[in-house]
Amino acid sequence: MILRLGLPKGSLQEATFALFRRAGFDFRVSERSYQPVVDDPELEPVLLRPQEIPQYVADGVIDAGLTGHDWIVDCGVDVREICELRYSKQTGRPVRIVLAVHDDAPFRDAGDLSGKRIATEYVRLAQRYLKEKGVEAHVEFSWGACEVKVPGLVDAIVVNTETGSSLRAHGLRVLDTILTSTTRFICSHDAWKHHEKRQKLESLEILLTGAMNAGTLVGLKMNVPAPRKDEVLALLPALQKPTLSPLSDPDWFAAETILPEHEVRELIPALKRAGATGIVEYPLNKVIY
Repeated sequence: MILRLGLPKGSLQEATFALFRRAGFDFRVSERSYQPVVDDPELEPVLLRPQEIPQYVADGVIDAGLTGHDWIVDCGVDVREICELRYSKQTGRPVRIVLAVHDDAPFRDAGDLSGKRIATEYVRLAQRYLKEKGVEAHVEFSWGACEVKVPGLVDAIVVNTETGSSLRAHGLRVLDTILTSTTRFICSHDAWKHHEKRQKLESLEILLTGAMNAGTLVGLKMNVPAPRKDEVLALLPALQKPTLSPLSDPDWFAAETILPEHEVRELIPALKRAGATGIVEYPLNKVIY
């Protein structure tokens, strides 16, 4: 059994490869190649523009792929969504698909764009949005860099933004958020019906979501004097409860927990003051709920 897997080329490529590394898969690709190699004989990866992946999956050209929810909606195809993977090229926050105009433009909402020119990579998504709003405007395809076209070439754009920094840098403001998008792991319905391929897809889901879960967590272990056990344990969060183990010295216990990484800087000094010693923080590769 070989599973043909589409991976996003471009801004998401390195973040995708990093996620797979944490999940246990080593993808490698030369600078100009679209055919990565991976240390799993059951996977046949191919690099594609994320815009193309939903259509290739729906048509059965590839079995599965990672792409944005925005591109699935734009393509309007029927695919099976296996899971959501909340990662992106910069922050991990969802991407917004927005309608934007120049700061100095007189437009206040989508209705003001009737008869105007709009540039976007999301032609079908933009056309459906405008139709729902009852707006007739000219929507033209743009090969990216839409921000530089306003206001000299077009009146408005529909683009994706993660932080809004590019829009602000070009003197643009958002009129409306059309869609909020995250990365999705999708497959064709035929691949899901195939027993061996489905097992492989389910295994990938477990490993990828485990790697995603671990991305913001760390492990913490320490030694705790028995007389101060309750004081230390009261400080410790965990997925269930902190793990507590007796040591060879009956006056001491070992405690271990998992917690969000951003909490550690406040917790470690408090644990030290409460009597914990030998405190060790360590990274996690996967957390499976």
